[in-house]
Amino acid sequence: MFGWVRIVFGLLVFALGVHLTIRADLGLAPWDCLGMGISYHTPLNYGLSMTAMSVIILIIDVLMKEKIGMGTIIDALLTGNFVQLFNDLDPFPATKSVWLGILIILAGLALMAIGQYFYMTAAQCCGPKDALLVACGKRLRRLPIGAVQVLLWGTVLLFGWLLGGPVGVGTVVSTFGSGLVMQLIYSIIHFEPRKVNHQSVFDTVKQLKSRSL
Repeated sequence: MFGWVRIVFGLLVFALGVHLTIRADLGLAPWDCLGMGISYHTPLNYGLSMTAMSVIILIIDVLMKEKIGMGTIIDALLTGNFVQLFNDLDPFPATKSVWLGILIILAGLALMAIGQYFYMTAAQCCGPKDALLVACGKRLRRLPIGAVQVLLWGTVLLFGWLLGGPVGVGTVVSTFGSGLVMQLIYSIIHFEPRKVNHQSVFDTVKQLKSRSL
């Protein structure tokens, strides 16, 4: 149960970071850029494009032999709602400077990395996009996880841009800053996402059954 509380807390911190990157108002993040680009070429609107993309990523995660756990389910249920909560509360003043906006994005990326640390270390698996990062990282072990993040987000941004998705200063800062900020923070706290041994949903159910007997 403590692990689930840790996941929820991590997702709350992560969502606050996402809100800051949105509040900076300097452009969409790479995944959002791709989702918007997909909506331009399909009958799907932006929301449905993002949902469909998450399902596809989840399938890719399974094909890459990443586990699906309670953290994945909790992420799917809560993260979007947490981000919406912060967007509705809107506790920060409007950004009036590009440079201030860039600092806000970097602060948001730092909070996202810290949030990822908390819910990943619960070892209950993570959301589709983070699972994809870990899966790619396991196949590129010579690269720091931050560099893998830059490559992944850069690839996503490229496809989003080719599909006509909106790209702004914030999009570029997020693409390259996310990996750099993540690597800096994880180096300081000595955290390596690829070394976490996650527990699948089936493992969790078995564990809960054994405790109830």
